[in-house]
Amino acid sequence: MLRQGIKTVSLFDGVSCGRLALERAGIAVSSYEAFEIDKYAKAVSRHNYPDIRQHGDVLDADFKRFAGYDLVMGGSPCTFWSIAKAGREVDKSGAGWALFMRFVEAVRQIKPRFFLYENVASMPVNIKAYISEELGCEPILVNSALVSAQHRKRLYWTNINGITQPDDKGVLLKDIIDSGLTARDKSYCIDACYYKGGSKTRLDNQSGKRQIVFEPVGAALRTRTDGNGSFKHLEVRGDDKLNAVTTTTTDSVVCAPVRVGSLGTGGQGNRIYSVHGKTVSIMANGGGRGGKAGLYKIDLPDGDYIVRKLTPVEAERCQTMPDNYTALGVDDSGKAVKISNTQRYKCVGNGWTVDVIAHILGFADFPGN
Repeated sequence: MLRQGIKTVSLFDGVSCGRLALERAGIAVSSYEAFEIDKYAKAVSRHNYPDIRQHGDVLDADFKRFAGYDLVMGGSPCTFWSIAKAGREVDKSGAGWALFMRFVEAVRQIKPRFFLYENVASMPVNIKAYISEELGCEPILVNSALVSAQHRKRLYWTNINGITQPDDKGVLLKDIIDSGLTARDKSYCIDACYYKGGSKTRLDNQSGKRQIVFEPVGAALRTRTDGNGSFKHLEVRGDDKLNAVTTTTTDSVVCAPVRVGSLGTGGQGNRIYSVHGKTVSIMANGGGRGGKAGLYKIDLPDGDYIVRKLTPVEAERCQTMPDNYTALGVDDSGKAVKISNTQRYKCVGNGWTVDVIAHILGFADFPGN
């Protein structure tokens, strides 16, 4: 017999990780109402779930029309309360609290069977207490590291009973990358600004090494271009992007400097070069960690490495999304569009760890599911 499915309202919906989690938990959905303002996130949602109804900004919403729906869920923007934000909000007077109260209003007006609210674990203690008071329950702390390759501590407020911690799946960062070596067992939290942090930034930041991959500069990355001993290697440019650069070889000796990374500002004294290429010109007044020659060697086995951040697909895997979930979209006019890597990183960072949400929702007793 066909299951009727539940009716859901998702606030701050992003790329509809909540819908993906319901599907993964085996919960049938008959109606999914999404509130989201980011055009790229909405485009991704339309591509993956054409039946989702988009309603725009939560600040303009009339939730009464969804009275009696089964589930209300959402996670308002954590940037207002995160410890990573200088001058973060610590009371009820800010924009962060106003957005959260829209979730409260949705719950009060819709009166769903279940609700689920998520936000960052590093929020001020008093904000945490205020949220608990409004929602009438204490939060559950879950680290996404239990089900994914990413450390991501989040608080979950819900009236779903009997929730236990997910089993540790033992997934490591090395298990989800396509190539290279990892600096840590688990990635640091993938955030919406991950696209801004390139190789030299993350190499210079010790904690950031949990988000980078060391890619060997060797046969796997060298593409023969002709029969004269030329090949292409990957080089970190001054603007922190990667270039495929043709290099001439003679008897397997590289006859040009091979830059494989940067530290700090990326100035001459902070650039990382392969020990198998030529040195750069010695400078009379060179500075930086590399001194006058600007030579640094990444201390990893078996040769030279470039430093790269996670690819969009690898970031999706950290959030337990399907591969290329954020690659394509459908815009407001119904046109199929390709989502840029920059926007993909933002969509992924703003999303939920799907398997955590699926685990929590799996404890809900929805009729017919």
